Amino acid sequence: METKRKALGKGLEQLFSNERIDFDNFEQEVINKTKKSDIVEIPLTEVRSNPYQPRKEFDEQSLTELADSIKEHGIIQPIIVKKSIKGYEIVAGERRTRASKMAGKETIPAIIKEYSDQEMMEIALLENIQRENLNPIDEATAFSKIIESTGLTQEAIAKKFGKSRSYITNLLGLLKLPDKTKNYVTENKISMGHARVLSKISDEDKVNELANKIIEDDLSVRDTEKLASSSDISKTNKINRTSTYSAKHTIYEGVLREKIGTKVKISSHKIEIPFDSDNDLDRILEILGIDIEGE
Repeated sequence: METKRKALGKGLEQLFSNERIDFDNFEQEVINKTKKSDIVEIPLTEVRSNPYQPRKEFDEQSLTELADSIKEHGIIQPIIVKKSIKGYEIVAGERRTRASKMAGKETIPAIIKEYSDQEMMEIALLENIQRENLNPIDEATAFSKIIESTGLTQEAIAKKFGKSRSYITNLLGLLKLPDKTKNYVTENKISMGHARVLSKISDEDKVNELANKIIEDDLSVRDTEKLASSSDISKTNKINRTSTYSAKHTIYEGVLREKIGTKVKISSHKIEIPFDSDNDLDRILEILGIDIEGE
């Protein structure tokens, strides 16, 4: 653990030393500590993606909107890059770079910093997890790599990213799915809820068969759970459903858990939402759109 933590650079060490990680503060600090004279224009033809970039797909509409904004207002915030053998590698600012190219720009303002390969990987993962809506498989891969590189436990990672432990556990469980089914998740053909049910099944052929059925018959998560609970399907974790009432509530619990990032319990005509601290409570209220006057 200690050896892995020593591999982190000063900037990342500061990120991981905080109770809650905030990539925006990290990037803003780099910008604030950089003199304006040290922000340089570099050719876009010499800029390439971070080789550790976890995101495989980018929202074209979002990029087009950003490109239009860049055409009108220019780049508001410089990107951060690392000098490489051939040009520069992006540390932070992948979307700004892509949108600038779409906008027909030839150069982009940049701050040149030195980072190790280890740091490049962790920065890319942090930026994507916090700023972008990664698909579940890319997000799971990102969290898995952070856990591997830092030695942090699932519980610690959950706390730092404002997620529940069960959210991280269920997410990482998706990596056990067969490649064919993982592609369905990546392509949004089946949802995170469906994928979580499928990840409990140990027989890969059954997983792929049920995944195809979900798509062909437009099965709900509840229908998928019923099929997955049949006796001829072996599970890595047995799925128990005592009644339609409990099955329905399990689905609702899953939806709420994904929405607010913490475990939710529905029983006896009440909803229980646990929280770790006042800050965590504020986060939950904000997600639910509840504004307390005077706060």
